[in-house]
Amino acid sequence: MSVPYAAGLALAASLALTACLAILPDTAVAQNAPAHPAPKSATAKPKPPAEKPAPPGPVPFLATNGPQPDYAFGEYQRGHYLTAFGLATKRVNETSDPKSMTLLGELYANGLGVPQDDKKAAEWYKLAASRGDREAMFALGMFDLAGRAGPRDREASAKWLAEAAKLGQPLAAYDLALLYMEGQLFPQDFGRAAELLRTAAQAGNADAQYALGTLYKTGRGVPQDTHEAVRLFGLASLADITEAKVEYAIALYNGDGVAKDQQSAVTLFHQAALKNNPIAQNRLAHILASDQGAPADPVAAVKWHLISKAAGETDLALDDFMSKLDPDKREAGEKAAKTWLAELKKPPS
Repeated sequence: MSVPYAAGLALAASLALTACLAILPDTAVAQNAPAHPAPKSATAKPKPPAEKPAPPGPVPFLATNGPQPDYAFGEYQRGHYLTAFGLATKRVNETSDPKSMTLLGELYANGLGVPQDDKKAAEWYKLAASRGDREAMFALGMFDLAGRAGPRDREASAKWLAEAAKLGQPLAAYDLALLYMEGQLFPQDFGRAAELLRTAAQAGNADAQYALGTLYKTGRGVPQDTHEAVRLFGLASLADITEAKVEYAIALYNGDGVAKDQQSAVTLFHQAALKNNPIAQNRLAHILASDQGAPADPVAAVKWHLISKAAGETDLALDDFMSKLDPDKREAGEKAAKTWLAELKKPPS
């Protein structure tokens, strides 16, 4: 199973600017932390210092000699964009902080609290990138790829992605890996792609986990390793990557590279079938027709077979199963399939 460059990179582009700040360390704290509560009466015993309430929200403790809290990003997380803009601007003026520059770029890029302005966003990203901020580099790569704030420039995009990937930015590493797998902008190099995918996968990027799993499964750029491939498919399936669920389900059903667990496999096949994956629909139809891994359900088997067949999954064995089925059950399955396919054709509301 291959990973198409265009589809993967398009997804990254659509999420690029929100992903930039989502990866930043969560060091924000509330500006108005509650003071130590006063005793309710003169005789009340004050609480010991160790019980002093922490600032509200899921904010990590910052030591007094550690990094300064990022109040601007905290306000951004709360949706207080004008306040975030003012605090970020103040911090840039006082300390030339690159992460505040990136935040200003994000606000302009998405029109949050300020008029949307790609040119100003790019200017702030470039200032931050020149000071080594990897999120700004990634954002510039996405800008160049999409043709925002200038002509579309894949070479410039690749340059920024490479710079961000060197600093461990996982989405940049993933996108750059797709470029190496595509083999147009760079010479095709699956070994280099695997290195980049590993960086992103270890950072928890599910798309990279799935893509790296496909390389281990086929032995492209890495030694073929079914166990490692299945492990990565399992991780990616936890993040609801449909294709990874199908690969992991196949491995579980057959006990290939992992302990056999047909019940869990059927659950994953069903989840992927509901996401309109024709391979999962076909596998589920076989299981329901054969009573192997789940109770036999000929009506559902016909339904999933016809749905997957409509998507191009021909299967002579299931055609034969249908032809020998009781007419009432076959008609019920055909009706269920038609209802499903009709729902898929409806425009989104």
